[in-house]
Amino acid sequence: MKILVVDDEQDICEILQYNLETEGYEVVTANSAEEASELNLPSFSLILLDVMMGEMSGFQFARKLKEDKTTAQIPIIFITALDQEDNIVKGLNIGADDYMAKPLSMKEVKARVKAVLRRTNTVQAPPQPMPQETTTNEIRYEGIVLNIDSKSALLDGLELSLTKLEFELLVLFLKHPGKVLTREDLLTKCWPKDVYVLDRTVDVNITRLRKKIGRYGKQIKTRIGYGYCFEK
Repeated sequence: MKILVVDDEQDICEILQYNLETEGYEVVTANSAEEASELNLPSFSLILLDVMMGEMSGFQFARKLKEDKTTAQIPIIFITALDQEDNIVKGLNIGADDYMAKPLSMKEVKARVKAVLRRTNTVQAPPQPMPQETTTNEIRYEGIVLNIDSKSALLDGLELSLTKLEFELLVLFLKHPGKVLTREDLLTKCWPKDVYVLDRTVDVNITRLRKKIGRYGKQIKTRIGYGYCFEK
């Protein structure tokens, strides 16, 4: 897999490149968002992105990536000296998949990179007509069809581009309609056990899922003080 490291500190770029390459990844570095913009961004499987950089900040660059359909699905891990909760939430709301504060532990970096790649493994596919045959490994609700074997999702016959995490959240909701699922339920069943996740990370991912499933998004109800529920 190919990883892009964007940081204006050359030493950090070199340390990350060395350590990630020892794990078998192909690593490219850039010292600014502007320099990174010149690269073939859709070819990367993950971007490690510093926040405080020259003219274009990491937050601005991340928004640019998420607004472009060719790069919107690339997972992003913010790496920065800013570790206040507001900054973490801001990064997650933009679409980041994880957030780490400097100084970095290379052991933690490797673990988080591996976890993010595992849970955001997205299969891109062109729109496909909805199959007519029903199998026992499908979950259907009106216009939504989830195939458990192929890990694919259809909405009104068109392929949904869901991350692994979003797919598993939707499966869980459709398997338990009407049941309130706490954040702990969602974390236990959908997130890797070796990853520390804030409650607001759950909320952000639910928001993304609601947007992706269109008219059905409003059926994922928030139960304040309890969790979430899919109402049919």
